[in-house]
Amino acid sequence: MLESATEHHRAGNLAQARSLYAEFLADNPAHDLALFRSGLLELQDRRLEAALLLVQKAVRSAADNARYQFGLGQVLDALRRWDEAAEAYRCALRTDPASHDTHIALGVALQRAGRLPEAAAAYRAALSLKAEDPVALGNLGTALREMGAVDEAIGLLERAAALDPEAPSHAINLGVALNQRRDYAASEATLRAVLRRDPHNADAAFNLGNALRGLGRPREAVVCFRLAADARPGYADALNNLGNAHKELGDFASAMAAFEEALRARPDYVVALNNAGCLLRTLGRSDEAEQVLRRGLAVDPRHAALHDNLGNVLKDAGELDEAIASFRRSLEIDPANPATHGNLAYTLCFQSTRPEPVRAECERWSSRFAAPLRRFVQNAARDLSPDRRLNVGYVSADFRDHCQTLFTLPLLARHDHGRFRIFCYSSVERPDAYTERIAAHADTWREVRALDDDALGRVIRDDGIDILVDLTMHMSNGRPLLFARKPAPVQIAWLAYPGTTGMEAMDYRLSDPRLDPEGFEDHYTERTLRLPDSFWCYDPLTDAPPVGALPALEAGHLTLGCLNNPCKLTDRTLELWTRVMRALPTAKLLLLAPEGRSRRRLTERLAAGGIARERVDFVAFRPRADYLRTYQRIDLGLDTFPYNGHTTSLDALWMGVPTVTRVGDTCVGRGGLSQLHQLGLSELAAFSDEAFVGIAVALAKDLPRLAALRSASLRSRLESSALMDQERFARNIESAYRTAWTRYVPSMCAPPVSE
Repeated sequence: MLESATEHHRAGNLAQARSLYAEFLADNPAHDLALFRSGLLELQDRRLEAALLLVQKAVRSAADNARYQFGLGQVLDALRRWDEAAEAYRCALRTDPASHDTHIALGVALQRAGRLPEAAAAYRAALSLKAEDPVALGNLGTALREMGAVDEAIGLLERAAALDPEAPSHAINLGVALNQRRDYAASEATLRAVLRRDPHNADAAFNLGNALRGLGRPREAVVCFRLAADARPGYADALNNLGNAHKELGDFASAMAAFEEALRARPDYVVALNNAGCLLRTLGRSDEAEQVLRRGLAVDPRHAALHDNLGNVLKDAGELDEAIASFRRSLEIDPANPATHGNLAYTLCFQSTRPEPVRAECERWSSRFAAPLRRFVQNAARDLSPDRRLNVGYVSADFRDHCQTLFTLPLLARHDHGRFRIFCYSSVERPDAYTERIAAHADTWREVRALDDDALGRVIRDDGIDILVDLTMHMSNGRPLLFARKPAPVQIAWLAYPGTTGMEAMDYRLSDPRLDPEGFEDHYTERTLRLPDSFWCYDPLTDAPPVGALPALEAGHLTLGCLNNPCKLTDRTLELWTRVMRALPTAKLLLLAPEGRSRRRLTERLAAGGIARERVDFVAFRPRADYLRTYQRIDLGLDTFPYNGHTTSLDALWMGVPTVTRVGDTCVGRGGLSQLHQLGLSELAAFSDEAFVGIAVALAKDLPRLAALRSASLRSRLESSALMDQERFARNIESAYRTAWTRYVPSMCAPPVSE
């Protein structure tokens, strides 16, 4: 009867075989072979718990039977109980240590359990028995890739693919490893070969899409991810990456549709939730972004990226305490994330009235992330002539339609190319017309978004850059770890915001005498190079809209306003403003904030200070021309504290709106003073809260002066000041570069000190 049951089993007649096994076991309940074969039948029929009971009984009857132990491992594998499966395979190997298949099965179970070094050892044991087995080679390659030993993994996977070219998994895993090494061109060639043989292979299409994104070809990547998702309905990973590729192309509607499709396939997919939340933030839909990110955290409270991105959403809304708490929580979970720590350091700039907390956090960032990279520092031989033409490189992800362009274009358009060779290293995700304008002013323009920091550092060294300028620091999409590798002998921070990177590898920061009076040196890890006039040189990049008449003359009431991001609207700021508003009982207040929670929260905070809801109006984020037109509704600007308006204040002045500023003890809190000084309006800069209220109230009541400043003075003052003198600014910057270089040359030429 047992043999008959086995024959039916082999023939695929599972119901008949099950009946015969049961009948045999009723008379022979301890028969180990019958128990084992019956268990294998249940495994084949995916009745896993029944299979486990039967095979365990067989093992108890014959514990030294390697075949039974191997079968037990297979059942436990199917139940995803991988640690127990590994123990079963180890028991089998104690009886039959020369079983090549058992070593491989042990490796697979260990790899699935995340025990990668043990898995690699099991695969190596299999290879010691059969050196050219493609399965063992391929599995070892994937384990080593997951362990980070990518180069060795690629060699093994290449051997596996060559030995068994008909098995697509080896070539696909090779493509994954090549992507991990950022050898995207080789990955593309490997994966296209798979798709030529099997045009509907979802895994090959998915990983080819990843390679094409790495090569900066997101449009082609979209086709691959769509192919993968169509070939395997519900392929959430492919749909998620499809969304990312659409986002790179600026097709935000298609990106959101792809993320939503991924979430329909896998509702608890936290990666897609995170990406959808980030896109909603980009679209200005902050309330929805917060909801989606919190939904992700309900699934996985220890997902560091969700906490990080929630922190950014909360920062945007001006909820700085909550934002900082989110960044700190993210770092508790993933302390090795430099971008999150950079977000924390930057956000502290908006909250801190003293420089010490910001410098301390930046130094902690540097100690954790930059200091270990000192081994990459190389002082390549170069021409140390102090007066020769210098190679200057600018690094930014914002050479595009971005507020930074209001300042980079005036400088780059006026550089002396006879004395300085200008390189731009651009990581722009979606180049635009401004990207083209900026590129036209560079001697060498390099698109470097696809390069990691090591590779970009090599490019910069090969270019022979003498002075490398960081335009982003700890802001979004910055590359501080590039600068930590010190690919240029002199490195300078400028423009992002007047502050500190905390890095020993950053030699200088640019500033001006108002941002950084004598005595501020201890605020920074870098040496300060003070430009004689201004930290900024501004070009509004438009003559429109016109300034217009003072709005109070037509409206019959004064409108105070501030179009800074809500992240600058601290409690200290609102306290100052409410004191001004209480002294001007008929005045209105106009602020910039997205609809939803941000506006509600600001309204509540102002109401707590006695400013009624009907006295406050809001505008949303809008394109630059419409944003500038908003200033035609504002009579007098009120600055923020402790982080002053910078670009926004210059925009206000350009539109004829004088802005009263509160001068702080940090450089970001002295931007208003710096700008007003250049316009001869230092009397609008207050060094105490009482002075701020007094200056604002007095100016608000002097409509003739406000009208005169608006119609005939501010824009012309700005145009004739150092704030818009591009030639003068470029010469000042170049003089600072030359100073930094001439200081560097003697340090390299000095003879060694004898002991």
